[in-house]
Amino acid sequence: MDNGQANEFAVRECASQMIFSIFSRASKPMIAILIAASMPGCASYYSHFAMFPAENSSGESRQVRLSWQSAEYPGWWFARNKATSVKVETQCSDRVWRVRDGDDADAGSCSTGIRACGESGMNLVARTGKPATESTRCMAINAGDPGARITGIGGKLELLVSCTPAVVTEGSGDESRNLDYIRASSVPYTVYVRKVPRGAMHARPPEFDEMACNAE
Repeated sequence: MDNGQANEFAVRECASQMIFSIFSRASKPMIAILIAASMPGCASYYSHFAMFPAENSSGESRQVRLSWQSAEYPGWWFARNKATSVKVETQCSDRVWRVRDGDDADAGSCSTGIRACGESGMNLVARTGKPATESTRCMAINAGDPGARITGIGGKLELLVSCTPAVVTEGSGDESRNLDYIRASSVPYTVYVRKVPRGAMHARPPEFDEMACNAE
């Protein structure tokens, strides 16, 4: 959904609130409830992102970027707050992780809370060096909270990385792809997150400096 569509959607949502208010004041609560139930709530849309320095599994200094989108509804509305998965990207790498919670059908069953599961042939368990599988939790956000949801993430989070890439590069020459990512650590990375209304001037996450990749 682009900004124009989002704004149009927001207008329609707020209009439903107005209808609800008008009918409520007119002592017709049942009609108001029926109308409100047939229309979306007045959500506020946000972009969340963070960028921080870390090493990849090869020991190279890189920037790591986290980003996701959310929709927040008023407390009186029947709809729950919603969020996309958290995208985890590492500078100079083509590997993109998606960290999901229990509200996401694609979250996988490797753990509870906010997690990303391993892929056979793609990852190794950092602690043992053994191949990671779909039952291996490779990444977690706020791992100490098994009921954590992405909608509940505030201005600070802890990112735990437990896997390392099985293969750092794939292909050769112009077809070569870097599959490295943030280095595993038994101590979670503390990450400070910025939250911005979607469509605002600074709502996009910062770009990676690709010159650092070309220099290598």
